[in-house]
Amino acid sequence: MPNYRIAPSILSANFATLGREITDVLASGADIIHFDVMDNHYVPNLTIGPLVCEAIRPLTDAIIDVHLMVKPVDRIIPDFAKAGANIITFHPEGSEHIDRTLGLIKECGCKAGLVFNPGTSLNYLDHVMDKLDMILIMSVNPGFGGQKFIPEALNKLRAARKRIDEFGRDIMLEIDGGVKIDNIAEIARAGADTFVAGSAVYGAGKDSDPHRYDTVIAALRAELAKV
Repeated sequence: MPNYRIAPSILSANFATLGREITDVLASGADIIHFDVMDNHYVPNLTIGPLVCEAIRPLTDAIIDVHLMVKPVDRIIPDFAKAGANIITFHPEGSEHIDRTLGLIKECGCKAGLVFNPGTSLNYLDHVMDKLDMILIMSVNPGFGGQKFIPEALNKLRAARKRIDEFGRDIMLEIDGGVKIDNIAEIARAGADTFVAGSAVYGAGKDSDPHRYDTVIAALRAELAKV
């Protein structure tokens, strides 16, 4: 069985109690903290920056996976690396020189990845696979949480998985957008091994006190066990 990783997006968390939201979701069985950064330029929303990443870093040793939906992207990468990011991913459209940006992330001591919107071709992978630790497939158009899964993302996952297997390097294949209990197994069958789930996780526990996410995370893992 693949090493499946569940990565709740804090975009759907309660920011009034963000520290508790993060520790609770990790205590409930999450593997990675997914950190969505939007700039109100590349995407039509504005979220959080390096200071928030720096604030949550002391709370956990878990991986912080920073998804940069910003343009231009290079200026902010060192700030997130310094703030405690472990993985930094960005969109090809956000960089003038993709190879250089990937190199910058590595130089800053982080793992590096590329993110593909629903309409973005995987051809950007052609000459940079050797620099990648993660490929992130967007199954919604970026900018907002809580969107519906776009089924065509399954075909893109299959194509990305084929590229990874043929290249023969250990590259994580992450999916982001509309991941829920009723579709996570199908998504895993298409090749994903890392699953960003925001509203599916944080929405399920928001009415409990203290917040309990173990039931929904256990349900997600039960579906993955069927694959």
